Amino acid sequence: MIAGWIKEIRDFVWGPWLLTFLLGTGTYLCILLRGLPVRKLLRAVKMALDKTEAESPEGISSFSSLATELAATIGTGNVVGVTMAMTAGGPGALLWMMISALIGLSTKLTESTLSVKYRVKDGSGLPKGGPMITLSKAFPLPKAGKVLAGCYAFFAVLCSLGMGNAVQASSIASSFHATFGWDAKNVGVILAMLTLFAVTGGMKRISKISTYLVPAMGAIYVAGCLGIIAYHWQNLLPGLRCIIIGAFSPRAVSGGMFGTITASWIRSLNAGVSCGLFSNEAGLGAGGISAAASSEEDPVKQGWISTSAVFFDTMVICVITGIAYACSGVAKKAQEGELLLRSGLKADPSDGADLMIAAFETTFGRYGGAVLGTCIALFAFATILGWAVQGQAAFAYLFGEKRTWFYQAVYSLVAFIGATAGLGILWTASDAANGLLTISNLICLWVLGPKVCKEILAWEITHGSSSGPAKRFFRNHG
Repeated sequence: MIAGWIKEIRDFVWGPWLLTFLLGTGTYLCILLRGLPVRKLLRAVKMALDKTEAESPEGISSFSSLATELAATIGTGNVVGVTMAMTAGGPGALLWMMISALIGLSTKLTESTLSVKYRVKDGSGLPKGGPMITLSKAFPLPKAGKVLAGCYAFFAVLCSLGMGNAVQASSIASSFHATFGWDAKNVGVILAMLTLFAVTGGMKRISKISTYLVPAMGAIYVAGCLGIIAYHWQNLLPGLRCIIIGAFSPRAVSGGMFGTITASWIRSLNAGVSCGLFSNEAGLGAGGISAAASSEEDPVKQGWISTSAVFFDTMVICVITGIAYACSGVAKKAQEGELLLRSGLKADPSDGADLMIAAFETTFGRYGGAVLGTCIALFAFATILGWAVQGQAAFAYLFGEKRTWFYQAVYSLVAFIGATAGLGILWTASDAANGLLTISNLICLWVLGPKVCKEILAWEITHGSSSGPAKRFFRNHG
């Protein structure tokens, strides 16, 4: 009975209204910012890749904070989510994923800037922030702000334990069992020990691990996907054609590498937007917790750096995944019932991991599963580390910094449980919590967003190279 209630809550929360709320918020902020996040995206990426800033005793470098944020967002959704979206919504879902990411740039810039602007110092003198602190400090209705902040922190803790930890641990155990035959209990023990080692070192240790892990795992996976595209180069243009036509055609896309796609453009839009928002987490606000830990004193500059996370997560990893999947021809074979994995098992068309393993095997043969299995494990472990930072910050807001040892112990134990036991109701509950914390953050953005957008435009006049809409806006409005 309880499981049924939680499922109903999850289905209601993640209904069309929340996706509309997310896209509407991003569109509203993009208008207020005069499209700056889209027009200045490459500059944001350049700022993010600047590693000249050193670590500070008062915080971590901007690049380390970005790596930690990417660790939380780049996960199994970049692999499984993309293939499932393109299977359920047709190849055009990839284009809608890209469009939703462009809209999400404004959301990410605003929420990250707010988190840095209103951050505080913890007991050790290190900076900390996030939507819960922003709501408690800056919301115009103090009592309502405290309630929203408490709700956000509570649901963030649930998300970190479920979606950010147990689900990822399960993916790691499944991947190593299928690829190397490792026992789930052994994987769980190792994973729990590695997690405990990382989280007990605090933000500094996790950010240092993420700084090396995120670029390495991204490079391995992107190289694998580019290998698939190069091997099937003759399918590149037809695949891109299916993606573009499938995004806007009201009728089925027939023939080619995807067989017959019966999804309308509405289903394609829904699948692509849902996957895009789930992948880059623009609108959830959790990335602001990592951004606030940076030693960068300029909130807007750190906000721009944080914005590049959407680019790397969706516009690089997800797009390359989708194009590789399109070029491989796996979708058509799955529809025709001809898709067998190298292990001799028939691939499950409803399992995104199976489909992407088959895509890797078209190029790398029997080593394809091992390559992808390793990538999935690295992605999932990085997500566990990234969400540990965000969950611990939310836990500290609720119960105080002196009790974070309890969260660290539970978080490490959950990694073992996720690897060895069925997820059951935990996945549904964490998915519902994911949506509920989003609501608190979006309310924060609607109320506080207009003011901070003006500050971002003012920063652009002073520090940026804009001489167009932003400058005219400030000349006319002050």
